[in-house]
Amino acid sequence: MKEKVIDFGNERVSVLFKKLFFPTLLGMLSMSAVTTIDGIFVGHGVGSDGIAAVNICVPLLMSLMGVGLMMGAGCSVIASIYLSKGKTVLARATITQAMLFVTLISVTVGGFILAFPEETARMLGSSEHLLPLVVDYLVWFSPSLLFELWIAVALFAMRLDGAPKLAMWCSIIAAAVNVVLDWLFIFPLGWGVMGAAFATSLSCLAGAAVAMGYLLFYARDTRLHSLRPGRKKILFFFHDIGMQCKIGSSALLGELTMAILLFIGNQVFMRHLGDDGVGAFGVSCYYLPFVFMIGNAIAQSAQPIISYNFGTGSTERVRSALRVSVFAALVCGVISTAAFILFPELLVGLFLRIDNTAARIAIEGFPYYGTGFIFFILNLSIIGYYQSMEQVKPAITFAVLRGLVFLVPCFMALPAIMGVKGIWLALPLSEILTTLVIVVTFWIYSRQRAIICR
Repeated sequence: MKEKVIDFGNERVSVLFKKLFFPTLLGMLSMSAVTTIDGIFVGHGVGSDGIAAVNICVPLLMSLMGVGLMMGAGCSVIASIYLSKGKTVLARATITQAMLFVTLISVTVGGFILAFPEETARMLGSSEHLLPLVVDYLVWFSPSLLFELWIAVALFAMRLDGAPKLAMWCSIIAAAVNVVLDWLFIFPLGWGVMGAAFATSLSCLAGAAVAMGYLLFYARDTRLHSLRPGRKKILFFFHDIGMQCKIGSSALLGELTMAILLFIGNQVFMRHLGDDGVGAFGVSCYYLPFVFMIGNAIAQSAQPIISYNFGTGSTERVRSALRVSVFAALVCGVISTAAFILFPELLVGLFLRIDNTAARIAIEGFPYYGTGFIFFILNLSIIGYYQSMEQVKPAITFAVLRGLVFLVPCFMALPAIMGVKGIWLALPLSEILTTLVIVVTFWIYSRQRAIICR
């Protein structure tokens, strides 16, 4: 199961990025496909109410996935720096502690959902009409939380260990299992949203089994190992987890941005257009994780290159990795935006019949919604750059700007000014404003650096 060792310190940066990016991108898109496949089958097997019900659950699920990405990014950055200094034992301890932490979080939250499903559904904003569907999805989806968070952390560790292709296959296997089980549970067995959630839980178990098997038995530098009890070990655990959370917090904020988008968007669409509006917004939100994962794939592909060379003091290689990641972000952003502007009927038609009311609302809104994807992906890659160098302050600042400072006011103000069109434009405007702040920050830093060098 081992792959050829990747030399992060000497191989050409653009070649390194390609080796990591394409497997990472395919793996990330496969992770997003698990939820999107649910949506396609639910849309055709249950209807727009099913999509609306699943969409109401997604903010909670994204928040938890954000915890997994936070720990994965944080432990990967710390482990990368340890490995650049030859401290393999500490790198392994960092990965193991991250796994233990996400296990505790997922079990706690999953247990709460199972104990209070209706209360959880109402907290997420479910209407009484959608409540039975939301409860069904939550109850049967909650077991997958453990496996999803294991996968989120494991994929970082596998790529750092030089196994990006195997990391990709973990996600592809999960997506393939989900396709088969979604069809079986929703159509022949007629289990509706419950079947979609159960299929997701089983498919995530399959992907997690491959990932954990690698980290337990085959990994070279990031293998899991037992954590010994003791006062110093416990203090190290809390210190290390705190550092991982701090470094990876921008990744959590990235997921929280989408969770906030979905939560507020659901409320605004419900107020303006009712359950059909939530269904239309739900279709768009099935695509948003794909766009997020593209940006995330760029950031995660550059991360081990940047972190390793930052640890060795190779500044020029760090800058080269930034240039390559920005170029990749611009190319992927243009492609994503063009797809939403040129092919809204095709994209919506995968989920709903075109003559459906929710489908018509989505088709009209997709071109506006897609205009922000260039900036969305670019912002994620820049935040990932700062995160990879343990520069937490700018990473968190930019993440908060796009997730709270700009997004919430845009959602509140634009619908009042522009109507339904303004709801679709809230995300693009928030991302554009964040990009402008990043550009100004880079410009100020460049001028200060030029003055110092004179």
